[in-house]
Amino acid sequence: MAINLDTIFGIHPDALVLRAKRAEVIASNIANADTPGYKAQGMDFQKALAQATKKQTMAMSQTNEKHLNTRMSLNDQLEYRIPNQPDTGDGNTVDVQVERNLYLENSLEYQASLQFLNGRIKGLRKALTGGQ
Repeated sequence: MAINLDTIFGIHPDALVLRAKRAEVIASNIANADTPGYKAQGMDFQKALAQATKKQTMAMSQTNEKHLNTRMSLNDQLEYRIPNQPDTGDGNTVDVQVERNLYLENSLEYQASLQFLNGRIKGLRKALTGGQ
């Protein structure tokens, strides 16, 4: 009987990749909090996860082995955030407190996905070794 890892692990591998990307975006926002004119970015995680689970990619067919691989992923759902504070005069839209809270929330959700995957892997290992 074949084991389908997509069924076993569900959306969690895709979620880990997206949460890592989201952490990078939030960290970039925090790092640029004092940069004049910097516009805070954010990711619609639900849309990005839905797209990732569909495994949508675009590619052109290669009719010769010398052709370049043109496979590319679709949009990663990055958008500019709507600021929830008035402009301070320098055009920067980063609210450091909001970004820190988002980073913490993202970190906790990343850790939860890691723990879920770890539990699944332990269960598989136990099943394959007969509980030993």
